[in-house]
Amino acid sequence: MLTSTRSTITYDKKTLDNKTLLNLYKAMLKPRLIEEKMLILLRQGKISKWFSGIGQEAISVGVTMALKPEEYILPMHRNLGVFTTREIPLHRLFGQWQGKASGFTKGRDRSFHFGTQDYNIVGMISHLGPQMGVADGIALASLLKKKQHVTAVFTGEGGTSEGDFHEALNVASVWQLPVLFCIENNGYGLSTPTNEQYRCKDLADRGKGYGIESFVLDGNNILEVYTKIKKLVESIRKRPRPILVEFKTFRMRGHEEASGTKYVPKTLMDEWAAKDPVDNFKAFLETSKILNAKLDTSIREDISKEIQDNLQKAFDEPAIVPDVTTELNDVYKSFEYEDVKENSKTEELRLVDAISEGLKQSMLKHKDLVIMGQDIAEYGGVFKITEGFVSEFGKARVRNTPICESAIVETAMGLSIAGMKAVVEMQFSDFVTSGFNPVVNYLAKVHYRWNQNADVVLRMPCGGGVAAGPFHSQTNEAWFTKTPGLKVVYPAFPYDAKGLLATAINDPNPVLFFEHKALYRSIRQDVPTDYYTLPLGKASVLREGNDVTIISYGAGVHWALETLDKHQNINADMIDLRSLQPLDTTTIFDSVKKTGKVIILQEDSLFGGIASDISAMIMETCFEYLDAPVKRVASLETPIPFINQLEDQYLAKGRFEEALQTLLNY
Repeated sequence: MLTSTRSTITYDKKTLDNKTLLNLYKAMLKPRLIEEKMLILLRQGKISKWFSGIGQEAISVGVTMALKPEEYILPMHRNLGVFTTREIPLHRLFGQWQGKASGFTKGRDRSFHFGTQDYNIVGMISHLGPQMGVADGIALASLLKKKQHVTAVFTGEGGTSEGDFHEALNVASVWQLPVLFCIENNGYGLSTPTNEQYRCKDLADRGKGYGIESFVLDGNNILEVYTKIKKLVESIRKRPRPILVEFKTFRMRGHEEASGTKYVPKTLMDEWAAKDPVDNFKAFLETSKILNAKLDTSIREDISKEIQDNLQKAFDEPAIVPDVTTELNDVYKSFEYEDVKENSKTEELRLVDAISEGLKQSMLKHKDLVIMGQDIAEYGGVFKITEGFVSEFGKARVRNTPICESAIVETAMGLSIAGMKAVVEMQFSDFVTSGFNPVVNYLAKVHYRWNQNADVVLRMPCGGGVAAGPFHSQTNEAWFTKTPGLKVVYPAFPYDAKGLLATAINDPNPVLFFEHKALYRSIRQDVPTDYYTLPLGKASVLREGNDVTIISYGAGVHWALETLDKHQNINADMIDLRSLQPLDTTTIFDSVKKTGKVIILQEDSLFGGIASDISAMIMETCFEYLDAPVKRVASLETPIPFINQLEDQYLAKGRFEEALQTLLNY
């Protein structure tokens, strides 16, 4: 045991050689010197924002050096040491913070909100919690591929109050995933002290509640961090399981620089300043005759020169020139649709059977496809879509999940980062609200932000007509058609459902695949028995006529067809959209220009629905061809009720016939 007389931290170098000790010092010093420079640039207005990790370098450096380069790390705001220890070229980091093209987000996101597959780092989002579940997904992929890798993920003490944290720990524990959960307990969540954030003595105790081994470490002691984490990750590689580590440390500067630290008592600041991880370790190395003033000066000069040279390189880089085409093209990962033709053999299938068959054939085609959801394994799902899948594909690929939609969406994202595919069954589309954040803020934005695709399909059993009430009957597609980066598919027939599901799974982008529950067992159709695909963004014209254009999707298609069957004298173009994002505007506009009248039918309530956008596009594009105002028909502006007579009144079906006649008589 060696202790510096100038140190408030006790260091035990164990079997570490002098070279390793110096490397640990250099690795901590580098982010410290970068930060000091960034604070100057911030005051000069050359960068826009900074989240300081000064005083916390030992955690980032110790954890990163304990891991293998090929193992993923998911850092936070104050983990600059993760990026520098992974030896990311500094000019790219500086370019990122200046919004230059050499950065990792092309100027689209700031600070540490980015990731890079080149260095196995996965960037955070401001909502913090989702990255815990993403780590679960990466770790699951490692488990399935038998890689014996550890995934390390960081959060702050404030983030442990988020539901995502608890969901992620539970999933990791139930599935015994090789995740190292790292809590940087630095005293304050912005200005809120820990005694106003939780009641337990140590946050590590939260792991015990989930059956997870937990440890508390001195986050300012680089040797304790490095040696203990190295031992833990070696153990996880041999026996995969999650481990939670709480690092006690302190945030020496504001949450971000504009916040300041006036709310922190001076005595507390002084106490932790004496525990500075860089200064204390330097003193220890000097006392141990491993470092002297000359060597330290040389090390600092080398790092400072590297910083200055790379800063100049970033400064010299021209500013990004906005280009609309580039921005739009980067919302989605490019996808080359492969048209797989169906065979001539068909079988009459219900919608539910066609979806099941399409999913099964995709499981056979994609050996890296994992499906997850509540009760989908032995039980086969509440709608029996996956009945028999476990016996054919095994529980590793057909996974029952805890009731934690958010963590499972995030796990699917992690699988995609690790190069796999995922299909998640929302038991009912209504329950997506419990996982809304990762859908609209992670899956939707991740490719645009840092070129990482989300190869995830969310199956969404939806819709009314089954007397299931407000929480099992919504058709909530409009929440997602509004969000750039998501694709939304909504078939009305078995043939379409099977082919579109195959394409959705092939597509490397996130797809929400809506399946109307009332159609599951009421609609039958001859469906090809082999695997085939259908393109997204291509509507189906079910009937042709010159009187009126009827546009709908899902159950609305069948309501409209019933009306047309009742009124044989009406000659209509009947358009089944099939896909809402991308949307087949060409078919819509061509039909409207031919008929001059258009009615749009949706099951969702009217305001803010997809019908409103289609109506607006028609008015903007085809106004001179119209012989009447565009008519929209939708359900009532209320939640969907339970009892039949109220549900019938709510649904748009009962109002469509009269609205169509009124339009034709205009």
